[in-house]
Amino acid sequence: MELESLGTYLKSRRDRVTPADVGLRTYGTARRVPGLRREELAQLAGVSAGYYTRLEQGQAGTASQQVLDALAGVLELDQTETAHLHNLARQPTTSRLVRPRPERPHPRVLALLASLGETTPAVVLGRRGDVLVWNRTGHALVAEHVDFDAPHDLARRPSIPRMFFLDRLTRDLYGNWDELARTHVAYLRLTAGRYPNDARLAELIGELAMRSGDFAKLWAKGDVADCTVGTMRLRHPTVGGVDVDYQVWLQPESLDHRLEVYTPNDTASADALRLLSGQVADQQEPEVARAAAPRHLDR
Repeated sequence: MELESLGTYLKSRRDRVTPADVGLRTYGTARRVPGLRREELAQLAGVSAGYYTRLEQGQAGTASQQVLDALAGVLELDQTETAHLHNLARQPTTSRLVRPRPERPHPRVLALLASLGETTPAVVLGRRGDVLVWNRTGHALVAEHVDFDAPHDLARRPSIPRMFFLDRLTRDLYGNWDELARTHVAYLRLTAGRYPNDARLAELIGELAMRSGDFAKLWAKGDVADCTVGTMRLRHPTVGGVDVDYQVWLQPESLDHRLEVYTPNDTASADALRLLSGQVADQQEPEVARAAAPRHLDR
């Protein structure tokens, strides 16, 4: 599956900008396109219509930074969307998908996660949204129906995007699922622009597009966004309603790995998280006791 080309992205962004948005008068004439025509965008960006047409069709070679910035300005792209446009423009016209090695969290990330203890839920996510590791409260908050040790087994490592769109229990967990679904898809598109040759990412996006109509509709919109902060309104099966903010901390040694930390938005949510971390501690005590018990060997 081809993740995305410069031409398809330009067309999707061109379709969402109306002539009125950029100060063009249409004099009431009927239009066959939902947004700007190619020649209109080209004129506003200061390039020839023929050159822009070849660019959108993938026949113009590499576009200069000045041309891309001019197009981004007319298309009203934000900083993240503009970065995605540049990423797509740098892709070779012919590229081969490669299967990257399995991701592993850096030791400093593990140390940071351990320092949070169990009072603050946290999850470390890889490039494609795979759970690389989580603390027990983070696991209990977002995926208590999944085996805690699953991230350590590459064959069972949980994929947050896959769970989000294909797992009913995960979907039912989020009261603001629609909002978060848009964010998940927009971030996957941004990642696809950064790593166009990632075969595992292509397979994930292809699987979700085939198996989830919701994902396919959102992917077709062409939206791009980073995923750094936001709110999750959870209907937790154990502790009830929990309203938390997530904050993403990027890792210097692994820029595509994210430590996602969850903090409560109100007193009731803070109480729910304390209850959840207390339950995790209670579950841990028997395990610690069994591990510390002396072993009697037959003589």
